[in-house]
Amino acid sequence: MDLAAIRKNAREKLQGYCRVCPVCDGRACAGEVPGMGGLGTGSAFRANLEALAAYRFNMRTIHEVKEPDTTMELWGEKLALPVLAAPMTGTPYNMGGQLTEEEFIEYIIAGSLQAGTLGMSGDGADPTMYDSGLKAIARHQGKGIAIIKPRAQEEIIKRIRQAEAAGALAVGVDIDGAGLITMALKGQPVGPKTLVEIKELVQATTLPFILKGIMTPEEAEMAVEAGAKAIVVSNHGGRVLDFTPGAAEVLPEIASRVKGKVLIFADGGVRSGADVLKLLALGADAVLVGRPLVVGAFGGGQEGVAFLLNKMKGELVQTMLLTGTASVKNVKREILF
Repeated sequence: MDLAAIRKNAREKLQGYCRVCPVCDGRACAGEVPGMGGLGTGSAFRANLEALAAYRFNMRTIHEVKEPDTTMELWGEKLALPVLAAPMTGTPYNMGGQLTEEEFIEYIIAGSLQAGTLGMSGDGADPTMYDSGLKAIARHQGKGIAIIKPRAQEEIIKRIRQAEAAGALAVGVDIDGAGLITMALKGQPVGPKTLVEIKELVQATTLPFILKGIMTPEEAEMAVEAGAKAIVVSNHGGRVLDFTPGAAEVLPEIASRVKGKVLIFADGGVRSGADVLKLLALGADAVLVGRPLVVGAFGGGQEGVAFLLNKMKGELVQTMLLTGTASVKNVKREILF
């Protein structure tokens, strides 16, 4: 298996829902929601990549770093790299349907584990999509994280109980899905949450609780106040609100407020190991990758997902060597120009 074969297979199976562009930047698919694009003009999708591209590295080659350490620990699990698969659902209406929901999430969870890391499962307009993710997590001894849409409180808590029964490592809500068009079209209401409601959800489980979709320092502090164990700095891949900044633009100030008080994941526009290191330097503890792993799953199944994650790990090692970064657990802002 190689990258060219994965991309060729994915292009055929994704049937135009994703063009598998040379650079996955949201231009060809702008406005395609449902689909793989960003909402409206696609500006928020592109902003994620543009924000990362604006940063450059200070190259350093006179130092003692010979074997960079890419490992980290997350709630008792040792990960080979600080990259997790983002929660994604909707193979029929977002990805063309050549893979079933069950096949897709199995490839994501299993491929992530094969690469030494973890995958997140998502929630969607069809409630069985969430169930598919939990089944995959249960098949792999709970080595996965379940993310739930911001539904009514009782609906979220019901799904938290299901995640607990599946043995999931952690659970969370992607509150950035509050305005998803697809959910509304399918009669599955979602919406914003108050601080009191978030506290109720955090207190409803003993599992680590993740709040995904934080884009301001103020809401990061609210997540800490609510008791969340982790936040994900994310604009939902540009799929819910046009004209937002990119994750890398808002991450530094968020990190300045809450770093050390809560784990910080960053999600948006990660296409290489160099992008991973940039986000770590800007204050993230780990990152999420989404659309590239759709290509991996459709183009090569479990092996395709693992291939792309391992490719990213190799790029991360190379970038660490050439910036003098010894460990992903201590990435200095000074590596950025």
